[in-house]
Amino acid sequence: MRKNRFTLFILLAMFLGMGVGYLIHEHQSADFIKDFAPKIKLLGTAFIRLVQMIIAPLVFSTLVVGIAKLGNLSTVGRVGGKAMLWFVSASLISLLLGMVLVNYFQPGAAIDLSKADTASLKKVMENTQEFSLEHFVIHVVPKSVFEAMANNEILQLVIFSVFFGVAAAAVGDIAKPVIKALDAFSHIILKMVTYIMNFAPLGVFGALCAVVSEKGLGIFVFYKSYYLSFLCGIFILWLLLLGVGYLFLKNRLPVLLKRIASPILIALTTTTSEAVFPKLTEELERFGCDNKVVSFILPLGYSFNLDGSMMYMTFASIAIAQAYHIHLPIATQLTMLLVLMLTSKGVAGVPRASLIVVLATCSMFGIPPEGIALILPIDHFCDMFRTATNVLGNALATCAVSKWEGALKND
Repeated sequence: MRKNRFTLFILLAMFLGMGVGYLIHEHQSADFIKDFAPKIKLLGTAFIRLVQMIIAPLVFSTLVVGIAKLGNLSTVGRVGGKAMLWFVSASLISLLLGMVLVNYFQPGAAIDLSKADTASLKKVMENTQEFSLEHFVIHVVPKSVFEAMANNEILQLVIFSVFFGVAAAAVGDIAKPVIKALDAFSHIILKMVTYIMNFAPLGVFGALCAVVSEKGLGIFVFYKSYYLSFLCGIFILWLLLLGVGYLFLKNRLPVLLKRIASPILIALTTTTSEAVFPKLTEELERFGCDNKVVSFILPLGYSFNLDGSMMYMTFASIAIAQAYHIHLPIATQLTMLLVLMLTSKGVAGVPRASLIVVLATCSMFGIPPEGIALILPIDHFCDMFRTATNVLGNALATCAVSKWEGALKND
């Protein structure tokens, strides 16, 4: 009952936020909207920051405890290998799906060049760095665990935690007090999650009210072809993911979907998968996934298994080329796919990470990088669905590996 009530509050906040935002967009002056939107958005920002506050300690404590309980390096390697097999396969399918659909529907040809959002482009470009092998290594390998925690660099934190957990397992009994303390610490953090989630409806209301008051709902008319093509891709990707999930979970798949409905809804409405990381951890363990597997696979998935984002990256990159009437041969598109496969890793936690990767990729393939401004007006609404898809993909991956390991309870 309490869970259903929480979901209802989220839905009410979503529709109320969009309704209030629409009224303000239609009936208030541009100066009022310019002043109002950033202030109401602070509700969403505050909620996301509260969640980000606990991400680093939760990832570290649960991952170290999980690895230590796995027992030895060979088990860690086996579980990690199965996870990476899923991640790479899902990423390639998502990228290929985006490429096929954007070539079939040609949504870029319908984009009006006059609708470019050049003001927001500056904010995206501030977070963009030219891709290089050196930058990739620096971004992945931590220099300081405290720096990684401060910046919520999940992939760097995962690497440190893996080394720490393996070392703790190797030293044996002497590490047991540390592991026991971290286990207790993780339970305290998860209890904090229940308190923080009470603010989710306010965060949802603020985030959607801000974007609709600025953009209005009229952008769905301007970007109808682009948005519908993207939603078609998301629908097909969900069918594929759920189909593979059914092969592993059989008749328990509906039970899982019921469990993760609330995290998916929060991800959809806040456009950040970080916001549901703690809640998703809790729900997957309640579903029956081994806590050792959850604490190991889920943090990895947040860096390596971004199915919705991967599909969108090829879709958006090629759509921008279409808008500028730039022909990309299939061989070039496949090369772009492989580049996106590499450059997208480790971007979890970066605001509008998909756009940042698309911008960097466009620069590499001779597509005007300022073309990213063409899709910015509709991007928030695309981000809602690609973030929800990321959450679904990571939940299914964790359950699949648990089943693969024979560690799925109530099976």
